[in-house]
Amino acid sequence: MASSMSAYILRRLLLMIPTLLGIMVLNFIIVQAAPGGPVERMVAQLTSLTAESGSIGQLSGPSTDMAAKGDVGGINNVYRGARGLDPEIIAQLEKMYGFDKPPLERFLQMMGNYLRFDFGESFFRNERVVDLIWRTLPVTLSLGVWTTLLVYLISIPLGIRKALRDGSKFDVLSSWIIIIGYAIPSFLFAILLILVFAGGNYLQWFPMKGLTSDNFAELSLAGQVVDYFWHITLPVLAMVISGFAGLTMLTKNCFLEEIHKQYVLTARAKGLSEHKVLYGHVFRNAMLIVIAGFPAALLRMVFTSALLIEIIFSLNGMGLLGYEAVINRDYPVMFGTLYIFTLLGLVFNLIGDLVYVAVDPRIDFERREV
Repeated sequence: MASSMSAYILRRLLLMIPTLLGIMVLNFIIVQAAPGGPVERMVAQLTSLTAESGSIGQLSGPSTDMAAKGDVGGINNVYRGARGLDPEIIAQLEKMYGFDKPPLERFLQMMGNYLRFDFGESFFRNERVVDLIWRTLPVTLSLGVWTTLLVYLISIPLGIRKALRDGSKFDVLSSWIIIIGYAIPSFLFAILLILVFAGGNYLQWFPMKGLTSDNFAELSLAGQVVDYFWHITLPVLAMVISGFAGLTMLTKNCFLEEIHKQYVLTARAKGLSEHKVLYGHVFRNAMLIVIAGFPAALLRMVFTSALLIEIIFSLNGMGLLGYEAVINRDYPVMFGTLYIFTLLGLVFNLIGDLVYVAVDPRIDFERREV
């Protein structure tokens, strides 16, 4: 069993290489075909600046750095001359952003750097992409991990309880609560929480922005833990309320399906206790599909559901970073975050398969197709 599992893990790890490469190739082609790249954006900014100042000239060294970082505030002092952008200026911009090379050469160079986790420097921020990701990833992971754990801790017991009391008043009442939770978008619930509990109109129990207080570094270890959970409570609660509904119903339906199978009737006829039947046999079979969805649920919470929550609560996470990169056509940040997202997704899917075995050791990896 151990050797077959090791061989399966090795195959999955090797399969990650072409999968990751294919995703990067596809997105690179799409981005190259999309209009409004960083050069076009900078040309538009310089053209607008020229229209206001009435002057333009050659792009010198200091201007090159300012243009590369998106800092057009000081370019007025550098541009002098006739109206319109000189082709040499555009050529310098293309060289700054690396567009003076063929697409294939740029892609190969990019992937070679990415293998060393060197994502270059942001076009419009004076920072390395790896530093931006390293600073924002813990925020997004905090939201995703805590939300997913709470969703599973709530949904699985609630779903099992609903299955065991199917059709009862508890089942009907909890179903109405689930429907309401499913119908309210997380961002709308986040706004409601701010209005009620973050000094909007009523109470001011929680902060309305940020993940830590300004004096976080000065607090003791216990104080930092309390401060962290104090800030993260409302964002996580906003994401949990819309995330537990689907998983609860999935758990209930899986249990209901297993409870009525022949092996359950046989186990009961043999005199096994109800607890042994439910948690020794039914739980293991019913939870397979629920456990299989854990990586996908975590990815969804981390990289999609967290985006609007990060915006509403002013949390500087990867979702917000990636969104701003797309808006600004900041290609190094775009592809750097995409590379990390994809790599984490592939790893989480592999972890999901390994959790399969932990829940049901009967799974045979020797006959499992990758």
